[in-house]
Formats: sequence, structure tokens, C-alpha cells
Amino acid sequence: MEYLPQFVGLAAIALLGAMSPGADFVLVSRNALVYSRRTGIFTALGIGLGVLVHVFYTLAGIGLIISQSILLFNLIKLAGAAYLIYLGAKSLRARPQQLAVAKADESKKDISSLKAVAMGVATNALNPKVTLFFLSLFVQFISVGTPLGIQVALGLETALIIGAWFVLVAFMFSHDWLKAKLQKFGHWFERLTGAALIALGIKVGLSTQK
Repeated sequence: MEYLPQFVGLAAIALLGAMSPGADFVLVSRNALVYSRRTGIFTALGIGLGVLVHVFYTLAGIGLIISQSILLFNLIKLAGAAYLIYLGAKSLRARPQQLAVAKADESKKDISSLKAVAMGVATNALNPKVTLFFLSLFVQFISVGTPLGIQVALGLETALIIGAWFVLVAFMFSHDWLKAKLQKFGHWFERLTGAALIALGIKVGLSTQK
């Protein structure tokens, strides 16, 4: 009970952070709608694993190193930006006939669970601004005297909450009603999410440590 306020406070901030629109949201909603619910869910699980990467960085002190090293920060930043722009460029090439063929044979269009997880991990883990977010967040809830077990539990809680939120997003965007409404605009939705991913990639690429 001693650390209950930390768990409650961190959970609330983690959920609010997850609900803020960003690359993770765009990727999960796109994969759930364009591919399948399964793909959206595995993408969300990948994002949860990506969060664990930032948690590890923070608890191991690597997050502080990243925040202080301009070279390391920029390397991770540019890798993340390039990946988002790559995903966005692929989406921009979507064509109506491609989606029509996929509808006739959905299993052929869908991507593997492993690839969906990898997309989620890469999109989240290659964003150094998220590391800085966790660094500033954990400073508020973890002190020098906080037991290691509690620190790990707080990190796991954060990953579970963020992962669970994006699983919910995957369920929402893979609902039959929404898919039916957006079916004839499917390639335009994919192009829209592609443009959003490119814009977010540029934003990440131009971001600074401060």
C-alpha cells in the first residue's frame, strides 16, 4: 500500500499519454482497418514491447545517456524518422485495385503476426522523445530509495496500460460496421494515414532534445 499512489498516478499519466494522437495511434488504426483485427492487435502488442525498451533504458540509466548525448539522440531520432517515412510512403502507394484484390483473398493481403509486432516495436522504440518522456515521468514516481522490484513493476504497469489501450484501438478500427463504412474509401484512408506517418516522421526528424 505504501507505493499505491505511485501506481495510480503513473497509470493515469500513462493512459493519457497513450491516448494522445501520434505515430502509434496512426499505425495501429491503419493496420487494424487495412489488414485485420489480428494484425492491429499484434501491432498494439509490439508497441507495448517498445514501451518496455524505453522502460529498460530509463531504469538502466541509458535514458539519461541518450538525453545527454546529441550524437546518440540524433542517430535514434533519424532511424525512427526514416522508418515512419518509409511506412508512410508505402501507404501512399495504395491503389483501389490492390485493395479489391486483397478483399477477394484477405489471407494473402494480411501480414504476419511477427511483422505486425516488429512494426509496433520499431515505431515506438525508435522514438527518442518517448525515452525522454519516460525519463521525466519516472523521475516523478521513482526515487533513489524505491526498491528495484517496485521500479520494474511500475515499468510493466506502464507497458501493459499503453499496450491495452492500443489493443482497444485495434478492436475499434477493425469493427465490421466501421470497415463497411470506410470500405469504398479504403485506399484513401491508407493514403491519409501514409501522409500522417510521413508528417510524424518529419516531426520526429526535426525534434530536439529539449
